[in-house]
Amino acid sequence: MGEPHETPAPEVLKPKIKHDWYQTDALVVVTILLKNAQSDKVKVVYGERSLSVSSPIPNSESEYSLEIELAHEIVPSMCTHVVSPSKIEVKLRKKEGLRWNLLEGEGREEKIKAIPQAVIDASGPQQPPKLFKKDWDQIEKAIKKEEEEEKPQGDAALNALFQKIYGEGSDEVRRAMNKSFVESGGTVLSTNWNQVGKEKVEVKPPDGLEFKKWDD
Repeated sequence: MGEPHETPAPEVLKPKIKHDWYQTDALVVVTILLKNAQSDKVKVVYGERSLSVSSPIPNSESEYSLEIELAHEIVPSMCTHVVSPSKIEVKLRKKEGLRWNLLEGEGREEKIKAIPQAVIDASGPQQPPKLFKKDWDQIEKAIKKEEEEEKPQGDAALNALFQKIYGEGSDEVRRAMNKSFVESGGTVLSTNWNQVGKEKVEVKPPDGLEFKKWDD
């Protein structure tokens, strides 16, 4: 008879713990779906191009470990993590304004949107876009050009209108305009001969003014 075979011990299956990630202009956020982790036992180590997360797995003798060689550089001093009952969330501060296509490996993405320096060093407000002032300058120039091209306004436009009426009017219209303007001292201009032809046109100065003759 042969020697008895030893029954191998059953393998302890480690629970599968998933992780995922997403990004904003300034951050890469790694979410680890480890439930009921104890915050004081979660260890997170940040390197310029690496991330290490470890934690005991609740109700298990196993330990969770995540080691990532990041696709791009981060700012370790500005990285943080939060432990909640449902997950561990790690926030990695991007060093450059890059759109990451990969979390791990060699990223070759080109810079498409720079992160404002105020966000990187957390000092001072973000500068307003330079185009803002340029746009207003163009609008102001356009308005000025329109004003220059506009037809005469005020007294100039009124005089032009009267000249047109006088030039195109009948003899009665012209007589009415001449008579009313002269007799009123330039304060009345009428085109109605039936009205101004009957009597002398009185002086009608604007409200608040008094009419005086030169020889007074």
